[in-house]
Amino acid sequence: MKRYKVKQVLDLLRKDGWEIKRTKGDHRQLKNTKGKPGTVTVNGKESENLSQELLNSIWKQAGWK
Repeated sequence: MKRYKVKQVLDLLRKDGWEIKRTKGDHRQLKNTKGKPGTVTVNGKESENLSQELLNSIWKQAGWK
C-alpha cells in the first residue's frame, strides 16, 4: 500500500484536469475542466500523509476507481 502526501494527490488531480475552486481552512474543493461531473474534496496540509480511507474516497470522487 503506497502512501501519498496531499501535495502528490493534488498534483495527480491537476494532471487529470481538476482545479481548485473553493477553499475553507485546509479543505480544498476541486472541479474538473474536462467535463467530469461533481467535485473532489481534499483536506490536510500539503506535507501530511493521507490515510487509505481518505485516498479511496478521493479516488472514487475523481472517478478513478
